Amino acid sequence: MTGIGFDLLATDGRARRGRVTTAHGTIETPAFMPVGTAATVKAMTTDAVASTGAEILLGNTYHLMLRPTAERVAQLGGLHRFMNWNKPILTDSGGFQVMSLSDLRTMSEEGVTFKSHLDGSRHHLTPERSIQIQHMLDSNITMCLDECTPFPATEAQAESSMRLSMRWARRSKDAFVERPGYGLFGIVQGSVYPDQRAESVAALTDIGFDGYAIGGLAVGEGQETMFRVLDFTEPLMVKDRPRYLMGVGRPSDLIGAVRRGVDMFDCVMPTRSGRTGQAFVRSGTINIRNARHAHDERPLDADCGCPACRSYSRGYLHHLFKADEMLGPMLLTWHNLHYYQDVMRTMRQAIEDGTFEEVAGAMEARLNEGDVEATADPIAKPGKPPKQGRPPKAGKESDPPKADTDTNPPKTGKESDPQAAERVAEDKTDD
Repeated sequence: MTGIGFDLLATDGRARRGRVTTAHGTIETPAFMPVGTAATVKAMTTDAVASTGAEILLGNTYHLMLRPTAERVAQLGGLHRFMNWNKPILTDSGGFQVMSLSDLRTMSEEGVTFKSHLDGSRHHLTPERSIQIQHMLDSNITMCLDECTPFPATEAQAESSMRLSMRWARRSKDAFVERPGYGLFGIVQGSVYPDQRAESVAALTDIGFDGYAIGGLAVGEGQETMFRVLDFTEPLMVKDRPRYLMGVGRPSDLIGAVRRGVDMFDCVMPTRSGRTGQAFVRSGTINIRNARHAHDERPLDADCGCPACRSYSRGYLHHLFKADEMLGPMLLTWHNLHYYQDVMRTMRQAIEDGTFEEVAGAMEARLNEGDVEATADPIAKPGKPPKQGRPPKAGKESDPPKADTDTNPPKTGKESDPQAAERVAEDKTDD
């Protein structure tokens, strides 16, 4: 086998159930990839990540080329050995990080020159260099270097950016070293413009890749616009290759995108939210720092089998965060990743059973239920009402808690969209 394999096992409407085969094992799709920015999924061991059901991780070219350097990772046996993960790895190209560092970089036809956010040193990243770095990392799925078009962008800006990315895609393909079990994905760009997305799909299909990513989303456009772009882009894409929606997302995003034919996802949302006190559960989200959880003996999610839900109460998890104990972020990260894998497992089974719309609709309805009612505090002082915190305003429980003060990202103009802000924060910092 040259490249990676993809078998389409079942469909239900546009939803797809598949299997990707690589040199380091198989990936059942639809699949969610935890983000291991700097060769680690923050607050987790690789054994713990595997126990959630994750079959592939994402590594970050930009961060690893700066520290410890791709040459050092290669000298130490490649990324799988370096981080003790013997399953597949996908590495992004560095394009998103370059876009987010707009004040520190200059673009040209040749590539991008940028200053390191670590020490200010200057680096030059070209399509050829990006592919070389990912080769040294021993990535199973390599991504073409592209310019991630910012949002909003005029039609002229988006067209220029997309066509540059298509020229870089050809150079990336020419630089890629084909070998069994390793593949290269092209990235569809074109912002929110149907004609440009169609041109991008056609250009990448003509070049020929092992898989195709949909880029330029989760950058502030909102879910409705994202789904609209998928509605006119996915039908144009080849059917016998995996589709990867980059940087997405929340559980409702995953469900909606699988409904529209997407196979693979990554996002920092479950890990970063776990570190800052937000838990994703079947009925929405929970901010475990809220006082209403301080005396609650119930688990985060009664239907979850993760260690946090099996062994610890909300009251204990609340205590860990209030006491700034590192176990709190570890347990919530573990829970969130386990929950995300549960969502993917449920969708895979529903597609196989031909019940995707019924199951997806039930999941979406439950996500809108909101958290269970708070219980009374059994040790509240007589004559005083139980201390449960202020009653949440509509939508308040779903809002992410404040990020750690030492990891807030520089201003990028995208902070109005929570998902975009989360992604930029994870990718631009090294916490």
